[in-house]
Amino acid sequence: MTALLVTALIGLIAGALAKAIMPGRDPGGLIITMLLGIAGAFVGTMIGRALGIYSAESSAGFIASVLGAILLLFLYRKLRSA
Repeated sequence: MTALLVTALIGLIAGALAKAIMPGRDPGGLIITMLLGIAGAFVGTMIGRALGIYSAESSAGFIASVLGAILLLFLYRKLRSA
């Protein structure tokens, strides 16, 4: 349960950072970007667990969360512009 809360908190920060790093305008605004950041943290956690980087009880690190958020933000922008 604690790992889930930590992942969500890191995801909020990662989403804001991903928005600052990614050039261009977001079609969804800050709230959507932060939700994508939370999802990015979960994506980073799942990828890290699949690669054996994280144990079952741990969550993604900050860098993995930001990378996951950037990936999801990129995909979100591509889908919204299509």
